Amino acid sequence: MTLVTGPTDMLDLARLVDSRIPGRALPAPFYTSREVHELDVAAVFATSWIFVATEPEIGEAGDYLTLDVGPYSIIVVRDDDEQVRAWHNVCRHRGSRILTEPSGSVGNIVCGYHQWTYGTDGRLLHAGTQAPGFDRSCFGLKPVHVRSVSGLLFVSLAEQPPADFDDVAARITPYLEPHRIRGTKVAAQHDLVEHANWKLVMENNRECYHCEGGHPELTCTFFPSYGYTPEEMPRHLQPAYARYLAAEAELERTCRERGLPYEKIEELSGRASAFRIQREALDGAGESFTRDGRAASRRLLGDLDVARLGRTSMHHQPNSWFHLLSDHVVTFTVLPIAPDRALVRTTWLVHADAVEGVDYDLDTLTEVWDHTNEQDGTLVARAQAGVSSPAYEPGPYAPNESHVDAFCDWYLSRVREYLQP
Repeated sequence: MTLVTGPTDMLDLARLVDSRIPGRALPAPFYTSREVHELDVAAVFATSWIFVATEPEIGEAGDYLTLDVGPYSIIVVRDDDEQVRAWHNVCRHRGSRILTEPSGSVGNIVCGYHQWTYGTDGRLLHAGTQAPGFDRSCFGLKPVHVRSVSGLLFVSLAEQPPADFDDVAARITPYLEPHRIRGTKVAAQHDLVEHANWKLVMENNRECYHCEGGHPELTCTFFPSYGYTPEEMPRHLQPAYARYLAAEAELERTCRERGLPYEKIEELSGRASAFRIQREALDGAGESFTRDGRAASRRLLGDLDVARLGRTSMHHQPNSWFHLLSDHVVTFTVLPIAPDRALVRTTWLVHADAVEGVDYDLDTLTEVWDHTNEQDGTLVARAQAGVSSPAYEPGPYAPNESHVDAFCDWYLSRVREYLQP
C-alpha cells in the first residue's frame, strides 16, 4: 500500500513527493487527490511552457481561441499586425470572463458585462464613463507569454518562463521547419475528454508496451518494437524489428541526401523544458499513419519531394506530443480538467492548398488516431479505476517504459522545485 493516502497541506505534499520509489509508478494520491490536482496546475502548468495550438488555427487578424488551464482562462489571438499574442481572459473592470467561445474572430475584444473594449494588442480602448483621472493605459489586458516555434504555439503563465526553452526551440526548429506548419490548414480537430488524471494520459503516451495488444490500427505502421533495446527484444517481435532496421537504414539515406535531420535528441528529464525529437521510420509504405502506410494526402508539405519520410516524432513535457509526416502533421495537447479527467485535443494539418475529397479523404486521414485515442481513453480510464482502489500499489516499470519513468522524474522535479521554501 502507499505510505501517504491523503495530503492536506504543503508538508504532506512534500512528503508525498518523497514517498515515490524510483523506477516505480506514482503513489495513488498523485492520480486521485484534489490537492495534488491543484498543485499540478500551480507547480507544472503555471510554470512551464505548454503547447496550446498551431498558427493555422488563428490564421487571420482577429482570429482567436480560448483555453482553460485549471482556474486560468487564456486568449490566444492574432492581432492586426499579424503577431500572435496571449492574454488572461479576465476583464480589468470587475473580472468578468470576456470571450466565452472556444474560438472565433473579433475586431476588438469586448467584455459582454459592461462593454469594456480592448484591442487585439491588449490596450483598453473604451471603458464608458469613468471618474476624472481614470488612466486607460493602466487597465490593459494582462499578458501571457506566448511564442511560436515553426508554427507551434506555446504559452507560459509564469512571470519568468523557463529560459531553457530558447535552447529547445533552436534544436527542434531544423526538424520542424521542412514541414512548413505555417503553410498548412486545419483539416480536423477532435476533442476527447478522458476519464483519467492527466498524468495517466501522458504516461500512457510515453510507452508503447501496450501498443501491440491495444492498437491494431496504429501498429499497421508503428513498429511495436518501439522502446525495446536490441538485447531486450522479445522473440515474437524480431521480424518487426528486422523490418524496422531496414526501414531506418533507408530513411537515414533519404534524409542525408536531402539534408534533413533525423538523429535522436532525448532530454526528457533533468531540465525545465524537457523534450525528445527524432525522425523515425514507419512500417508498410513508410509514408503516413494509414492502414497501408501510404500518404493520406496527395499534397506533400513544404518543399518535400518524397513521401517516404517516416515521422518526425516529438515529445515535450508536460503536455504534448507531435508527429510530422510528409503529407500531414498531427498534434496532441493534454490539459487537466479534474483529478480524474483530462482533455486530449488532436489536430490534423494538411497543405493549405489540399482539397478534401480530391487530395485527401478526411476519414482516411483521421482513422488511425481516432481509433487509437478512443482505445487509449478506455485503457487510461481502467487505470484510473485501478489506482483509485485501496488495493493499488505502485509497480515497477519495464525497461521499455523508460520514457514513462523520465516523465515522472521530470514531473516530480518540477513539483519539488515549487514546494521548496
